[in-house]
Amino acid sequence: MMIKKAVIPAAGYGTRFLPATKSQPKEMLPLVDTPTIQYVVQEAVDSGIKDILMIIGRGKRSVEEHFSRNFELEYQLREKNKQEELDLIQTVPDDVKIHFVWQHDQLGLGHAISCAKDHVGNEPFAVLLGDTVLEAAAGAPPVTRQLMDVYEQYEEAVLALEEVPREKVSRYGVISGLIKRDNVYLVDGLVEKPSVEDAPSNLVIASRYVLPPEIFSALETTLPGKNNEIQLTDALKMLLADGPIYGCKFHGIRHDMGNKLDFIKTTIHYGLRHPEFGKELKAWLKDLDLN
Repeated sequence: MMIKKAVIPAAGYGTRFLPATKSQPKEMLPLVDTPTIQYVVQEAVDSGIKDILMIIGRGKRSVEEHFSRNFELEYQLREKNKQEELDLIQTVPDDVKIHFVWQHDQLGLGHAISCAKDHVGNEPFAVLLGDTVLEAAAGAPPVTRQLMDVYEQYEEAVLALEEVPREKVSRYGVISGLIKRDNVYLVDGLVEKPSVEDAPSNLVIASRYVLPPEIFSALETTLPGKNNEIQLTDALKMLLADGPIYGCKFHGIRHDMGNKLDFIKTTIHYGLRHPEFGKELKAWLKDLDLN
């Protein structure tokens, strides 16, 4: 089956970004001038997906408002012939539908995805975490599209994979597996946030998935795990017991927006490429007195 739907979980509290996230979602924190979650939506759209469901929670109303049309603002920009600004707020094509559902209890990523069951139905679907930007390598398709291509070949769950330094594996879900071809792995084990000593590899799950509808049945029987949350990794283990799971070591860069330091690094990364002031920023950084 073709992947037609995407689910974007964006319901977390964002406590690592307090006080900024006390009244605004971390997914709305801007990379220069564009909210993080807009990059995520654009990746789904560029991958050919036109039906997107966002899982949001308390304090996330601004995410919903951001993707709603602001007809008054559009009118004012047209009247003032500000076409460039108008284009900036009309990034989602009219044929792309964005829906919202509320996760009332913060019970983890697995629980958030289970909230999509009624919308997804009996179809495979993509999952893109709303606080992580994945930038495809030059000439490569969007990362979600890379996973979709693997799914269309094998018709089994596909996980985005990234190699990280061994000392960082405890932050992620980690896989073990055998390389099948090029950048595709056949997964034979998964561990959620293992210690460095217990990690089976340094290949971690990198915020993108293509999942079969059977994941919902697995999530229904998944017991709370680490942090008393329903862990998606635990549900994936159930799928693995019944059939193959593949991993795709994607061509691109992951910008993890989940902590302040990486957020600052990513902002600088995008700022240096900004057509308006990238050169000035680069010159300023070169002249910066780091002593």
